[in-house]
Amino acid sequence: MASPSSFWSIASRQAMNSGLFLTKLYCFLHVTTNYLGFMAYAYGPSMTPTLHPSGSVLLAERISKRYQKPSRGDIVVIRSPENPNKTPIKRVIGVEGDCISFVADPVKSDKSQTIVVPKGHVFVQGDYTHNSRDSRTFGPVPYGLIQGRVLWRVWPFQDFGPLGPTPS
Repeated sequence: MASPSSFWSIASRQAMNSGLFLTKLYCFLHVTTNYLGFMAYAYGPSMTPTLHPSGSVLLAERISKRYQKPSRGDIVVIRSPENPNKTPIKRVIGVEGDCISFVADPVKSDKSQTIVVPKGHVFVQGDYTHNSRDSRTFGPVPYGLIQGRVLWRVWPFQDFGPLGPTPS
């Protein structure tokens, strides 16, 4: 029969190995989601027809925002300037220095406005302009609020594939 001390020795060794594995897993996931890429969930009609209003799961990357500025047509995940707990997904329509003319509220009137996108900002807009809260509502978005650039649509699976910029 094994001695009690050998049982505790084996149990403590297994606990240490499990704890070490969990620590490594947590570090891997932390680095991956905070510095490389993450999964984003888009729902609602603002990006119709590009994304499904009932929900799309997307793969976004964080690397390019450190080394290059967003381009017109990129689909980006931003931290909402109105509510920091929300991360809407919008298309970049204008970059710093661009002169953007837009209809402020296409549902209620056809009055247009023109702005120049300030340095260090982008102008974002949903693809379905009649039902989207975007830069027309909250103004140009600073680069610091851009969380990542969308690369792939993962779900619904029948639409699996890359989501590159489209000409605007």
